[in-house]
Amino acid sequence: MTYFSPHDSAGLSFVTCASDTEVLSRCLLASPCLAQGKRPLQAYFNARSAADAFNTALASAPEGAWLVWVHQDVLLPEGWDAQFMAGLARARAQYPRLAVAGVYGICGKGASAQRAGDVLDRGNRLREPAALPCPADSLDELLFAVQVGHGLRLDPALGFDFYATDVVLQAQAKGLQSVVVDAYCEHWSSTPTGTAIPASMAQRIRASGAAFEAKWQQHLPVQTSWLTVERPGDVDRFIAQFETR
Repeated sequence: MTYFSPHDSAGLSFVTCASDTEVLSRCLLASPCLAQGKRPLQAYFNARSAADAFNTALASAPEGAWLVWVHQDVLLPEGWDAQFMAGLARARAQYPRLAVAGVYGICGKGASAQRAGDVLDRGNRLREPAALPCPADSLDELLFAVQVGHGLRLDPALGFDFYATDVVLQAQAKGLQSVVVDAYCEHWSSTPTGTAIPASMAQRIRASGAAFEAKWQQHLPVQTSWLTVERPGDVDRFIAQFETR
């Protein structure tokens, strides 16, 4: 197994799935580190899954570089890229098999699990007490990065849900490490929290959840930033609480 420095190759490049040009322009494209092409960004419209976009970008990324997946409704503040790279360097000093890094997630399992990260989510500052960097057992999909060259890819069967935690579990299965780093950003999702969701979204999450549960059944329970999956069917039961009829 080859391990790379956080500063190997071309540094950072970015990939996103886009569905709304206004949101993309107002948030992600307004980020100073992406303005005027300062860092490469590939935006994919009408992708069938996060994997379709990410894996396509991954195929052309240089070995050792970090490919950052980020939602179109994320705003990266001034200096974010330098802060993220500094966070990777600090993490590498503690976790030499580092291959995946995110800005928000879950550290630990079971009773010891705790939230980690510092993000502004829909106007609500989530500044968790866990010291950063810390090992991640789950990452939120809003932003995470994978270092090219470790054989990690997103799973198209997961659609647009659970794919960040999936890549963390893939890394663990390969003896690689994942972390949450200190790299504050803003997430301006239009999806409200804890309220009813449309049937079409519920159906999408159910399908992804069933695929995730089947794939990692022998590794359950898995705690994510929005639910704990202890046994097959948990995602379906959770979503049923919020689905509009």
